[in-house]
Amino acid sequence: MPNERKSKRGFAAMDANKQREIASKGGKAAHEKGTAHEFTPEEAREAGRKGGEAVSQNREHMAAIGRKGGESSHGGWERSRPSHETEQAEAEHREGATRHGEHSSEPKPGKS
Repeated sequence: MPNERKSKRGFAAMDANKQREIASKGGKAAHEKGTAHEFTPEEAREAGRKGGEAVSQNREHMAAIGRKGGESSHGGWERSRPSHETEQAEAEHREGATRHGEHSSEPKPGKS
């Protein structure tokens, strides 16, 4: 009967704080005993590579990440600012660009 749900028992039935407390004790004991695993830089790099490969297989997830990055880099910050601040920032940017000879509508000296 695949649709029946089992009731949680034992560790799974405990509240999250109690689970965390017990797990922490186990981790501390393993470190004291010297049996706790600590990743070498090479192991950590390999684990990260494998995780990246697994995540990148989910195209829907990757598309969501891309959208979030695009919102962040393409004006998400600007849209969250009051319009008068945005206008002022844009004017300062244009003024700075003109001062440095970029985007100037006036011809450069010596050029006709």
